[in-house]
Amino acid sequence: MRADPEQQVKLVRDETSFIEFLDVLAQDKEAEDALETTTPSSPYGPGQLGWENGCIASYLSAATAFGQTYLSNGGIAPGANPWRVCAEILLGGKYYE
Repeated sequence: MRADPEQQVKLVRDETSFIEFLDVLAQDKEAEDALETTTPSSPYGPGQLGWENGCIASYLSAATAFGQTYLSNGGIAPGANPWRVCAEILLGGKYYE
């Protein structure tokens, strides 16, 4: 069974759990890519697992934009775990346009 990045991000607390999150996020993208080869989604919306950004450049740009918005809207509480913050930003790149 495929792990859910939305749930895995909540478990990030240190380097090890961050790396586990990265693995789950990668598996999620690989699963979507496999689904898209057999049943493509509309080019005007997200993929079947919610990925808005299919290539690494657009994904990283979206994660950057999400992170900037996250910071400017006070998304980081004082004393927040930096590993969890990084994971949240990377997960945001999946959805942010």
